[in-house]
Amino acid sequence: MPSCNFKSTNILIGSLPLGGTYPVRIQSMTNTNTLYTAVSVAQCIRIIEAGADLVRLTAQGMREAANLENIKAEIRKAGFDTPLVADIHFNPSAAELAAKIVEKVRINPGNYADKRASFIKQEFSEQEYREEIERIHSRILPLINICREHGTAVRIGVNHGSLSDRIMTRYGNTPEGMAVSAMEFIRIFRAENFHRLVLSMKSSDTGIMIKATRGLVELMKEEGFAYPLHLGVTEAGEGEDGRIRSAAGIGALLSEGIGDTIRVSLSEAPEKEIPVAREIVDFLAGPAGRVTNPDSILRFKTHDKPYMPEVVTNNNGIFLGEKNQRYNNVITLSKGNFPAPESLDNEDIMLNGEFNEDDPEKLAIDSAALMGKYFITRQAGGICISNKGKVTDEKLKELSFSILQATGARITRVVYLSCPTCGRTKFDLQEAVREVKAVTGHLNGLKIAVMGCIVNGPGEMADADYGYVGAGNGKVHIYRGTSPVLKNIPQESATEALLALIESDRKVLAVSSNAAHRL
Repeated sequence: MPSCNFKSTNILIGSLPLGGTYPVRIQSMTNTNTLYTAVSVAQCIRIIEAGADLVRLTAQGMREAANLENIKAEIRKAGFDTPLVADIHFNPSAAELAAKIVEKVRINPGNYADKRASFIKQEFSEQEYREEIERIHSRILPLINICREHGTAVRIGVNHGSLSDRIMTRYGNTPEGMAVSAMEFIRIFRAENFHRLVLSMKSSDTGIMIKATRGLVELMKEEGFAYPLHLGVTEAGEGEDGRIRSAAGIGALLSEGIGDTIRVSLSEAPEKEIPVAREIVDFLAGPAGRVTNPDSILRFKTHDKPYMPEVVTNNNGIFLGEKNQRYNNVITLSKGNFPAPESLDNEDIMLNGEFNEDDPEKLAIDSAALMGKYFITRQAGGICISNKGKVTDEKLKELSFSILQATGARITRVVYLSCPTCGRTKFDLQEAVREVKAVTGHLNGLKIAVMGCIVNGPGEMADADYGYVGAGNGKVHIYRGTSPVLKNIPQESATEALLALIESDRKVLAVSSNAAHRL
């Protein structure tokens, strides 16, 4: 179990110091086409003026990478020196070009020098495995040399669901595999004496994101180094659910003293991500911008029976669960007040979060950041949100259910995953999310992903039951798990096709269950 005294080394991204005792930095990513200079510059400036410390843009090809120079020039001409980050997938040549222009390049070990994951098991002998690492080293060396020459930082960004076949064959699509994937690349950079690195372990599942990040921290500590960490929950969604899922996952690690920069990924205008990220940092870290007294790290509990925490009501100090069970073993949480891990050993514990908040959005973010980790790690049997402000009664109960839903502790409706979009998105994703929710909102017990493109979508929604993935201008692929079953469906009829597939599958499942019951 990692201790909570992890302290990263300092690096510079342009002139921005990151890591160590510096404040947690906040960032977002544009969703414009990087070939369009004016609209990209305008959106970058909106993100910066909202309070971002860094701005990321996609550069999927050489033309997009080259145009980063024009975008950067216009932003600098407007008087902003905010570091720019190029987001690269599958295209080392684009990364090498972008690294000569921007202050930081993000690469994904799962697809930088490996082809897209096919989810097909491929066995490697030890010799073959070593040869693959040597091949990757050779392929990444030009980028390292360019970054060294230009003072460019690199984020090694691992995403759950986009690991290489080589990693998934040996470790599975697991937090361990994510951490190992990052370490392979880190060792290559270190072998070349390159240390201007930032690392990230991202997943739409908050538990996997936390386990992978903790695992990477432990591996780094074992080898005697500590690079800065970027935190984020991918495909968090939109609205209150997206804010709660992000706050719970990011807040869990920040409270443990882990994390140097964060991004809240919402399927909304990117500048709207910044106030949410700022609220998470301000609530947990305060004026210092960093948690100075890290919380103890909680082990993930396992339960003999299904974990089904109750939503509890506070009736003038009497805590009653949904089945009128009275909770006497109550642990109260408030800003800056974290219980000792040993106090959470009793499974009848009810956690009571105390707040004094009039703003519903702030209350949702703060309560998830404070309480979410205890349900991600399966610590408590009940949740109660007590508020002295204007947000009361039924809204507090709804918020409690939403925190349990976002942390995977108790699913009471459809879980929607949706990416924040970027320059690769070829259709109106925000409208697609609304349409998918409208036709599937009556269902329950499902995880449905709405993804902007086929570059990352199929891998990063790997644990979803169904996927709605942009395939081009106005076209959608419909997935069952990781398999596309309907291709190039016009967007105007895609939600009906998705619902028809779900209903057809449920009918087949019902017939199979009835037949099994008769036997």
